[in-house]
Amino acid sequence: MSRRRSAPYNSQAMALQWYPGHMTKARRELASLLPSQDVVIEVLDARLPLSSSNPMLAELRGDKPAIKVLTKSDLADPLVTAAWVRHFEREANVRAFASTTKHPSAMRQQIAEWARKLAAPRGPGRALRAVIAGVPNVGKSTLLNTLMNRAVAKVGDKPAVTQHQQVVTLPSGMQVTDSPGLMWPKIENEQQAFRLALAGSIPDTAIDYLTIGMFGAQFVLAQYPQLVAARYKLPAPPKDPEALLFVVGSRRGLLRAGGVVDLHKAAEVLVHEFRAGSIGAISLETPPEPAPPSDGDTRGDKAPGDNPGDNSGVRPDA
Repeated sequence: MSRRRSAPYNSQAMALQWYPGHMTKARRELASLLPSQDVVIEVLDARLPLSSSNPMLAELRGDKPAIKVLTKSDLADPLVTAAWVRHFEREANVRAFASTTKHPSAMRQQIAEWARKLAAPRGPGRALRAVIAGVPNVGKSTLLNTLMNRAVAKVGDKPAVTQHQQVVTLPSGMQVTDSPGLMWPKIENEQQAFRLALAGSIPDTAIDYLTIGMFGAQFVLAQYPQLVAARYKLPAPPKDPEALLFVVGSRRGLLRAGGVVDLHKAAEVLVHEFRAGSIGAISLETPPEPAPPSDGDTRGDKAPGDNPGDNSGVRPDA
């Protein structure tokens, strides 16, 4: 078995964009719907809350009240997730929490209560209205099914399962619209695009596994080396991303002719292991550090990172 020599990792090798045609229609429909809604329920991936926050949705929402639900929190670093919740709750007209599948009834009650408190007064007999929105494959339809306590929306572990709006009435009387996952036409920040691809919000047909796998390998080695060593039963973490892929490929028998490890297939395995949480609970970004509190203001809790994408504050061994 031999290790294939490859060019140094260079993220510039792939420009990642994905904006299928149905999203143009979805954006128009969402823009038309929002003025009639009392509350926006924005669904975010707890592993990458900033990268999975669509700037177009923020623009369309304006100052309308929002409940930010951090899904897949069981796959994210719990300390970092808690910091993100504190970060979002500093925003005006926003409540935030990390959702789990363990206490669905409590989550249903919490969302209904917050929506009533955040919404402006309504006329007699007018039901409270909310729209569920977010980027693809963050769990919007799963959340809707949880709120309804039964399967009313199709779910799947891939982007763009929902392509049309769906309106349901919850047992609480609140009317909820599930909207299709919405990206934005051009992702300017390359690291943001790579996080979205690694997490599965961009379909696998639109990504290069080796590029995304090298990106993921580089990140977990830098921020969660102990999890890597434990997952692959190594005395120490590999020295670089290619070495990690070599370990993954050789352990899985992913060989090409001549006994050469197939790094592309190894990268695919690593990406899917990250998405499944097999490597461990990992957060890809930390919230920006809050401004120092003014006199008498005790809200300035320090988040576990300096800025989004700079995960110097992540403590994998915490």
